[in-house]
Amino acid sequence: MQTPKKPSRRTSHLLSLAGLLSFAIGIASGWFGVFASAAVYLRWSGLILFVPFLLRKRSLMLWTFFAMIVGSELGADFPGVASQTHFLGEIFLRLIRVIVAPLIFATITTGIAGHDHLGGVGRVALKALIYFEAVTTLGLLIGTVAMNLSRAGVGIVLPAFIPSAPVVATEPGWQQLILNIFPENIALAVAQNQILQVAVFSIAFGIALAQLPQEKRVPLISVLQSLADTMLGMTRIIMYAAPVAAGAALAFTVGGMGLATLLPLLKLVATYYAALTIFLLLVLVPILLISRIPLRRFIAAIAEPAAIGFATTTSEAALPLALERMEAFGVPRWIASFVIPAGYSFNMDGSSIYLSMAAIFAAQAAGISLSVGQQILMLATLLLASKGVAGVPRAVLVILLATANSLHIPTAPILMILGVDTLMDMGRTSMNVIGNCMASAVVAQWEGELNVPSQTAIANSNGGTV
Repeated sequence: MQTPKKPSRRTSHLLSLAGLLSFAIGIASGWFGVFASAAVYLRWSGLILFVPFLLRKRSLMLWTFFAMIVGSELGADFPGVASQTHFLGEIFLRLIRVIVAPLIFATITTGIAGHDHLGGVGRVALKALIYFEAVTTLGLLIGTVAMNLSRAGVGIVLPAFIPSAPVVATEPGWQQLILNIFPENIALAVAQNQILQVAVFSIAFGIALAQLPQEKRVPLISVLQSLADTMLGMTRIIMYAAPVAAGAALAFTVGGMGLATLLPLLKLVATYYAALTIFLLLVLVPILLISRIPLRRFIAAIAEPAAIGFATTTSEAALPLALERMEAFGVPRWIASFVIPAGYSFNMDGSSIYLSMAAIFAAQAAGISLSVGQQILMLATLLLASKGVAGVPRAVLVILLATANSLHIPTAPILMILGVDTLMDMGRTSMNVIGNCMASAVVAQWEGELNVPSQTAIANSNGGTV
């Protein structure tokens, strides 16, 4: 019995064009309210016609974005079914959380102890912190300017009743922020997914291991190297489920919220994505060019981790893949394994833009005019408050509420933003992932340790399969 042949390249392209046309007609028909049932059929037919094209490409990024479109369509057309899909995304996140701590521990420890990087640890940490502070400050400034120009909060009508905040807006002192960097119990740090604490423990463990005699050090390094390689192998296996998780997350979100409730805040969402684009073009791209990091190769390396972050709205979901891709890009494993997790607490580029925009939006919606001095105070508060809270659930909301209290801004407009927070969180998380990957490459370049392979080698390391 002969196995069925895959569709030819020409056939798959024709089917994809037919699918695009069918999907576009379905969208237009649904938008104008013409033949609603036929519009649903046309959209789903268009999505099905895309499958042969995707089977030929077998790209994780393409499959992820396709799954997001399918999930959005499922949420819009069948919200009852979509509301039952959330567990698929949770399974994926649980699998990712299982491997994050041992992956960071193994990669940092073997990088330091196996290659005697004792002298470079402090230097890399200092350079990373300087980079983090400079870039996040620019992000806060761009968010502030963007919101002052768009004035998206002006004219917003606050609802008569908004439920109480789901978190307590308590801003920790600077002593507590520093204290939270260091683990009290490594098992507790792993259980709470405090990746910065795991990284600090791994650095100390690697330094101690490097000081042991050769005969005692080598066997443990060999075991940890095998552990690191095994965790990277598990990452590749788990990533097969990424498109399913992405589609489930979007289906649950769209099915639960509905699209009509988002219309009053679409100007805020549009302003945020415009600010992200400006930040990308005016801050990140020039840094890449000044640092002489190949732009196209860097984009090829971060495309899939950024897509995973965008789809799942969870930075930790992209962490294992980001570590693997940046190592393949030429960043030494020990530098990537230290800088990227540290950036999750100190280099939230997308979050810094979001924080300044959301705070000014809340003031505008409440009819409060902030002076230049008050806005500078707000930026300084956000710059300090946003550090070291990556492990706090809904950390961005905690920071926003704390900052609003300090400037006497009502919390009701902030709680309104929760309606579109998921839409903004996609870009926020994706930019956080891009920024942290870029930080590892820039610091490695400053250290003279970056060794970028050819474009073909990067493509081969990505695998390009789902």
